[in-house]
Amino acid sequence: MSSGGVLFTSEGRLQKGDPIEYLVTLPSQGDETGLRLRCMGKVVRVDERDTPESGAPRHPYSIAATLERHEFLRR
Repeated sequence: MSSGGVLFTSEGRLQKGDPIEYLVTLPSQGDETGLRLRCMGKVVRVDERDTPESGAPRHPYSIAATLERHEFLRR
């Protein structure tokens, strides 16, 4: 994660240009709940990853997305 966006893995394939909404939980010191951000952006890159070893979790796509808007969420 950076100030401009995120890179994550996914089982599902998204298309470049797709709008995306994602939730990020940032840990806070001394507080179990942390800070939650609801983020909106768009997909800017989709890369197919190598097939994982047998029995490993399968996340065949790396997705890069912008962070265009965000809002803090209360628990």
